[in-house]
Amino acid sequence: MNKRQFSKLDDFIIHIDNLLGEFSKSGDREIQREYPAKAHPQPELNEQEKKHVSGLMRVNHVGEIAAQALYKAQALTAVDDELKKIMKQSADEEIDHLDWCEQRLNELDGRVSYLMPIWYLGSFGIGVLAGVFGDKWNLGFIAETEHQVVRHLEKHLEELPQGDERSRAILEQMREDESHHAAVAETRGAKKLPEGIKRLMMLASKFMTKTAYHI
Repeated sequence: MNKRQFSKLDDFIIHIDNLLGEFSKSGDREIQREYPAKAHPQPELNEQEKKHVSGLMRVNHVGEIAAQALYKAQALTAVDDELKKIMKQSADEEIDHLDWCEQRLNELDGRVSYLMPIWYLGSFGIGVLAGVFGDKWNLGFIAETEHQVVRHLEKHLEELPQGDERSRAILEQMREDESHHAAVAETRGAKKLPEGIKRLMMLASKFMTKTAYHI
């Protein structure tokens, strides 16, 4: 019996179907690494601090939703099979990040963004667009995205309340992983994006960050 060959459209539909399933079974994800906050005690935070940290972790959770979409879209459009594998590995690491952020939000009696499907679909579309221009530009987009995420995480680390080592441990591990993803993309031959594109990416990130903090 011949195995069915899926078209790009089939793959896109499968990804969207998987997305809808992901939002309804977050507890069933396959997590590969231990929760970084596990070794640290729960800090005593006042209500204002808890609200602020919840906002920061919600933003980071949205960032991981977007990262999942970007990597899956770019793997879909990538030509090189080895590059597809690298993107799949990076996406798997982002699943860990997603789960860690959700765990910390639960500990803070917080919640995830109400706009998760919008963030995912928008990022997926951007990822497809980036991939259309070829693998080198695809990698360039990944590298710049990860560099911006690292700077964003460093800012959040500065804003954490003193003594919140649980959140700090999560964000530090995420920062290390994102730096590694950027380095891998550059090693594979990522093209440097024009300054105009970088600025547009920063504006889009700022909009998402400000919105996700509250909604």
